[in-house]
Amino acid sequence: MILQTLLLSLASALPSADPQPAALPNLFAIRVGRAETITNGTLQHAVILVEGGKIVTIGEDLPVERGIPVIDRPDWVVMPGLVNAYSRLSLEGDAGEEFSPENKASDELFADSEELKDVVKYGVTTLGLYPAGNGVCGQAVAIRPLGKTNADLVLADSCYLKIVLRASSSSKRALRDGFKKADDYVEKEKKAREKWDKEQEKKKSKPTTKKEESKSEDEKKDDSKDEKKSAGPDVYVPPEADPKAQAFLDLRSGKLRALVSVQSAAEYLHFLDALGEEKISWDLRLPLQRESDLYYVLEKKAYGLEADGIGDKKARCVLEPTLTVEPGTMHVRNLPMEFARAGAKLVLIPRSESNPDHEHWLANVGEVVAAGLDRATALRAMTLEAAELLGVDKRLGSLEKEKDANLLFFSGDPLEPTSKLEAVMLEGRIVFGEVKP
Repeated sequence: MILQTLLLSLASALPSADPQPAALPNLFAIRVGRAETITNGTLQHAVILVEGGKIVTIGEDLPVERGIPVIDRPDWVVMPGLVNAYSRLSLEGDAGEEFSPENKASDELFADSEELKDVVKYGVTTLGLYPAGNGVCGQAVAIRPLGKTNADLVLADSCYLKIVLRASSSSKRALRDGFKKADDYVEKEKKAREKWDKEQEKKKSKPTTKKEESKSEDEKKDDSKDEKKSAGPDVYVPPEADPKAQAFLDLRSGKLRALVSVQSAAEYLHFLDALGEEKISWDLRLPLQRESDLYYVLEKKAYGLEADGIGDKKARCVLEPTLTVEPGTMHVRNLPMEFARAGAKLVLIPRSESNPDHEHWLANVGEVVAAGLDRATALRAMTLEAAELLGVDKRLGSLEKEKDANLLFFSGDPLEPTSKLEAVMLEGRIVFGEVKP
């Protein structure tokens, strides 16, 4: 009994496995050797003032007013928190039908997920989670990894519509069917509007009888109220759209983006063909396997394409930091570097969904940087570009005034394998490591 009591006492003295936000004052300053701002280059001897979880100001060798607590780490390097814009970490929901644009990953959230709690220790402060499935899968959600409730997790919903497109007539037809549903709704709404307009004209042109002219003002008001009740509202209310059609209406209006997954050069060309004359905002998910022929659609001029290449479109591409080889050869290609040089915007993600690959994410990016990818482009691809894809770039992805204080503290260069992640700050709170003024 004594031994059991002793063991329980020891267990209660151990630190919790869950990341607990460290207490910091509402207003404090951070002084580090270097800051990777993403938008304004590298700052030496950087000072960051944080208040209420937001960056108030940032600059080189800024003075700090007396009385403001200072986290002073002259040997450390700070950068924005990592943003993994394409993940299913912690989600277990089954795939819906092949045409499920109304599905939302936010409906699958589980705030008490251990995987989400663990991911912060690898520097991930934002995740974009997408619905499972093939075809038109549904809509992604942007979350912070820590929160007591599902509502606490959500930063933005309906961030993009995930579409998996293959080089087949059925896959192309699914995309076209979505826009056909939108066309059907537009026609339905047009007829409803015409009917309502006619009813309003009919009410206005109704002749006035002598009996009605003799009525008092109060009686006329009462009659007017009765007519409105029977004839419907004075303000036009459009019919509600089918949820499947609504997603494609939102694509056309710019309220929603499409993230289209294509694995090969042929699938990219099939996507452009299926899209036709539709004017929507879209990005590409390019899963990089060991062998990839996606270099064939880099640029129209270089490969004699009839359509614009990915670089010509200045498309945003979501891909893993990995090297590939040309099919049937041993010729190694650094496709992330080639896409960036061709004009595409990069969003780099971990090589798999597992937390071990989140742990090695920065090291893997360092490998493609060592092989030729521009370093600044690589850092942006894990932060601001990913935040822009999710539509949360106004508050995340770079070290700028008025943005969330999501900060990573390293012992050296973030892309060097010898550097250690010392601490992680999420909205002004230390959620991993120990940092005190």
